[in-house]
Amino acid sequence: METKNAWEKYDKKELKEVDKLAGEYIDFLSECKTERECTERIVNIIEDAGYVELGEARNKGKKLKSGDKVYCVQMNKSVVMFKIGKRPIEQGLNILGAHIDSPRLDIKQNPLYEDSGIAYLDTHYYGGVKKYQWVTIPLALHGVVVLKDGTTVEMNVGENPEDPVFFVSDLLIHLAAEQLEKKGAKVVEGEALDIIIGNKPIKVSGKSEDESEEKADKKKKDKKDKAKDPVKEGILKILKDEYGFEEEDFLSAELEVVPAGRAREAGFDRSMVLGYGHDDRVCAYPSMKAMLISGEVDRTACCILVDKEEIGSVGATGMQSRFFENAVSEVMDLTEGYSELKLKRALAASCMLSSDVSAGFDPTYASSFDKKNAAHLGHGLVFNKFTGSRGKSGSNDANAEYIAHLRDILDKRGVVYQTAELGKVDLGGGGTIAYILALYGMNVIDSGVAVLNMHAPWEAISKADLYESLKGYVAFLECAGM
Repeated sequence: METKNAWEKYDKKELKEVDKLAGEYIDFLSECKTERECTERIVNIIEDAGYVELGEARNKGKKLKSGDKVYCVQMNKSVVMFKIGKRPIEQGLNILGAHIDSPRLDIKQNPLYEDSGIAYLDTHYYGGVKKYQWVTIPLALHGVVVLKDGTTVEMNVGENPEDPVFFVSDLLIHLAAEQLEKKGAKVVEGEALDIIIGNKPIKVSGKSEDESEEKADKKKKDKKDKAKDPVKEGILKILKDEYGFEEEDFLSAELEVVPAGRAREAGFDRSMVLGYGHDDRVCAYPSMKAMLISGEVDRTACCILVDKEEIGSVGATGMQSRFFENAVSEVMDLTEGYSELKLKRALAASCMLSSDVSAGFDPTYASSFDKKNAAHLGHGLVFNKFTGSRGKSGSNDANAEYIAHLRDILDKRGVVYQTAELGKVDLGGGGTIAYILALYGMNVIDSGVAVLNMHAPWEAISKADLYESLKGYVAFLECAGM
């Protein structure tokens, strides 16, 4: 079976809609490079669209009715939103799920050091990365530093044209004969991914007019003794003067190193978007937008955007926490009334699109793909019946009945879609949050957007696939369920 190329069906009106959506997404992708930044921006967007914080609704004793919209946030890193439907929640929800964390470098808790006149921040890579891809590119520093008094210092350095950027060095080609003999996983090792942040030693003041030479020499010696690492001391002074924190405050910091610069249109035809963090913000953004533009819903519509997927969905902000389940319980309590049995019925009766990116077919590396079962750029929303690795290990495997139901919905709405596997069977694999939601007994399938350069600092997607994913998500939210 051949899949359709979505570009071939667009008229002038739809082409404008494709570009408009891509422009909005480029802004989002460029300005939201961490899960905290994504959550803050999403909350601002949905509050402007009439969403009310769930705790606020509960404290006011408000009963939710069809059409009401509420949301809640977990530790500033995950968000779930609900649009109440006509039916009782006990009869199930239509759920969109995606993640808003991306592979990156994290700053360690004791990171600052100087070596041979160069100041560094020590890093620990997060998620699956090819480490050699992170050297010699401009990097930015995003995140928060929380002081002991509870004050939060927000960091975003490297994105504005006037900002400095940071970088990881690499060995010059003239001396790299031994390095180039190593396997790709060892060419650059994790402990070598420390970012360079300075090279200028702190200035030692000279003699003032009213000082004796002896006193000036002693003062200079004292300052030199204090500044055993003068470049590091210079950096600490900048951090104190410009950002208001000291070296010990790194202990309670969450700082992320990401590629510097905006996402961009790619190709002479401007058909693609090149940027950092498509995995998985290219699914998160249209999922959130689908909640805003979908009409009246029969079943309660829900969108979950979570953290920590890249490291196994663990922790209080990952999908394996009880955050989502607790949120559904609260919403149910404000609608038809909560009971544990009704909650279990609701989750088991729900349907979900676990939206995560899929590997786009790359002709340069065609031997890694089964071409007829690969996702192709421009061919629409991707469905992966299963993920996992090799023998489907760790996979959610969607039921045929559920896939048939989705085909019917999407075909009626004219959504272009395709099916895919991640690559050739024995080459590896990957997972999503799908299997976690499937534990409740609900119907779940992986869906999303095809990506080239997945997990690289700069990834590429097709504008058409972004547009078709939004259409597909809206159609799903508005359907009546199985």
